[in-house]
Amino acid sequence: MVTRQLPPVRDMLDQQQRGWACVWCRAWLALGSSADLGQQRVVPETGAAYLWFPRECLDKAECARRTAG
Repeated sequence: MVTRQLPPVRDMLDQQQRGWACVWCRAWLALGSSADLGQQRVVPETGAAYLWFPRECLDKAECARRTAG
């Protein structure tokens, strides 16, 4: 479940959109080391709608440290 507003998908790396990297700090996520934020649907101004699959680090303090630095 998303607890804060997700960053704009247009600003994310492909790895973040696919759930391979954290949406906040861009760290690579190993199996069992992340939380699923739910499937998201994007309807761009041009082009077809698509789905993306955000995930975040389980260790919020470490994620915040990486984001700040």
